[in-house]
Amino acid sequence: MHPALSVILLTTAIGAGQGLFLAMITGQLYAIAHFLPVQEGQFYAFGSLLALAFLLAGLGASFFHLGHPERAWRAIAMWRTSWLSREVIVLPLVMALAFVYGVAHAFSWTRPLFQIGDALQVDLTLLLGISGTVATLALFVCTAMIYAAVRFLQEWHTPLTVSNFLFLGTASGFMLAAAYSAYLGNPLVTFYGTWAVILTAIGSISRFMHLRRNDRLKPKSTLQTAIGIRHTQIVQKAQGATGGSFNTREFFHGRDQRLVQVSRYVYLTLILPIPVLLIGLSYVITSPRLPIVAFCLQFLGLMIERWAFFAEARHPQNLYYQSVS
Repeated sequence: MHPALSVILLTTAIGAGQGLFLAMITGQLYAIAHFLPVQEGQFYAFGSLLALAFLLAGLGASFFHLGHPERAWRAIAMWRTSWLSREVIVLPLVMALAFVYGVAHAFSWTRPLFQIGDALQVDLTLLLGISGTVATLALFVCTAMIYAAVRFLQEWHTPLTVSNFLFLGTASGFMLAAAYSAYLGNPLVTFYGTWAVILTAIGSISRFMHLRRNDRLKPKSTLQTAIGIRHTQIVQKAQGATGGSFNTREFFHGRDQRLVQVSRYVYLTLILPIPVLLIGLSYVITSPRLPIVAFCLQFLGLMIERWAFFAEARHPQNLYYQSVS
């Protein structure tokens, strides 16, 4: 498949935004449970607004691959059957919850609404945080299922696609939370950095399993099955056209297959070992810059990973257009 830059930016940016929103909520829950020091409302407010900025950037990028952006609102019409329609509905909901969550903290709307048991006092921010967690997880599933539900693309049609989007997106968000904390000089950089390392490790294992699975796939469609002739030696001489077309541009990446193979080593290195080393080193020397560098490098690695995710998918129509592609 052809990796469109707008789709790469969309999926990586909203993944980081979702992960950062979850990180803010997680920090608040740990503080409620007295595992972390309570932070001022401004910490959660600006963190949520930063998450909203990434979500808005991803949403803005999505318009660049639409032929008629003015008709984008029609995407919600097929919500009963289309994961894309569901994503279009859930994404603005997550953005709204992130915004209201940040505003609630900024204006200290933390007066308890009711109490559960002897200790848990539930306020507006906690209710918004729980709602935001559910909506964010739903958005991860909707985005991933757009690709995992495509059955004829064997490389995507697996639960590992959902796992990759969920854990890698959440990992980048927690890494961003560590960078945000380091920039402010907040001691939570250790908490967020540690969770970022754990989630990155889980996401990397999931992606590695995905790669191993894809390497072992046997194509269901071949030249023999496409034309109904079972001869062992069939060679296509021409595709029947003298120039390129939508099919040759959009369903094949047009790069040397060796580039796809090399990209694996590049993004696996940028996603896991380098950020983990930088985060660990930042603990030792107490550097406010290393977590920021770690996030930037990991985000770059995730963009390369998303490019490879699309490039690795072999569309069956390329059996016909292979002489050009």
